[in-house]
Amino acid sequence: MLTIGMIGAGFVAGFHAKALHSVRDVELAGVCAPKGAEELAEAAREDGLGNTQILETTAELCKAVDVACIFAPNFARIDIMRDIAKAVENGAKLKGIICEKPLARNLKEADVLARIAKALHVPTAYFENQIHMPSVIKARRQLAAVHKSMGAVHLARSAEEHGGPHEPWFWDPTRQGGGVCCDMGCHSIAVGMYMLTPSDKPPDYLTPVSVTAEMALLKWGKEPWISQLKERGVDYSATPAEDYSLVTLEFNDPETGICSIAQATNSWMYDAPGLRLLMEAIGPGYSYNVNSLNSPADMFISDAAAATVADSELALEKAQATRGALILQPNEPDLYGYITEWRDAIAAFEQGKDALLNFEYGRMVTMLIMAAYRAHEKKQTIDLTDSKTLQELETYVPLIQQGKGAEVLLGAG
Repeated sequence: MLTIGMIGAGFVAGFHAKALHSVRDVELAGVCAPKGAEELAEAAREDGLGNTQILETTAELCKAVDVACIFAPNFARIDIMRDIAKAVENGAKLKGIICEKPLARNLKEADVLARIAKALHVPTAYFENQIHMPSVIKARRQLAAVHKSMGAVHLARSAEEHGGPHEPWFWDPTRQGGGVCCDMGCHSIAVGMYMLTPSDKPPDYLTPVSVTAEMALLKWGKEPWISQLKERGVDYSATPAEDYSLVTLEFNDPETGICSIAQATNSWMYDAPGLRLLMEAIGPGYSYNVNSLNSPADMFISDAAAATVADSELALEKAQATRGALILQPNEPDLYGYITEWRDAIAAFEQGKDALLNFEYGRMVTMLIMAAYRAHEKKQTIDLTDSKTLQELETYVPLIQQGKGAEVLLGAG
């Protein structure tokens, strides 16, 4: 049995704890976080995930567990990774390190995390749950023979949309890394590339060729929304970020030379039942679609009964209503791929190997996100086959991430 330690106790850590209910031979042994640790540990113990302890430092956690999970905010990950490295150098026997998406705010930071992990010789897992969604896996498995006879998918469309993040730091581009493109574009870009990848090839098989992007501040820079953000400690009149992004990526199959296209659309303005994931893959003679709001269950809560409902997200993540007709997803961790990514990581770590997606893969996704921001700023297509462009991306920090989004965002300023 592998023991798990979570660094961070926010929303995503709680969601992963729910996923661990369906993973064998693991124990949530420890939690280290400046806030929320007691609540997460208590819930884990009550749910039978183990005798979860609260640990004061990353060093203590690394010595007490087999697998360290970086579930802390984006701006804290470099320091946490360095603390993990010190713990390993001082004798901690880690069998794996996990980092939640995105790996980092920019490519320079991603390089640091990947470089440290490589020097430690500890297997890694980059947690990108949408690639592990059972609906995507099942479709690709069923189409494996079709891929070989007809060819892989040539057009993939992916989207993630909801009404906005939970915590104030997600809205701060200087701490989060940007707006919706950094927060959710990493999902849609990664799964779009994965849907284009032949079934018998690894997730990083395709060669990125070019990126174009359009970003805007369409909702949260207007009243009454901008005032609502100020009440939560976020000033979009001073440091705005994009609440909408459309990224188009071209890829090349290195063996056949065939080109394919992925379109990734993301927004924080989806006022509807809750989080929506849309995926569409179109190949020569076949296609498949995924819609996370298609559920076998729903419910109705009247106005008279609504006063007794305390948590709108019991039915669906990012749900914005506690009454009326509501979509009910009975197992969101499984629907979104959290359970499958855990099973993949645990199986790999037990064999001393990286997970299907490792830190190097996370670095590549970060590079594509940076290319998207660069394409938006320059209002032109970014050529990812050009060595000079790739070198520029190594140290590039988007203006939005610098807090200068008003200079480049439609609807800001």
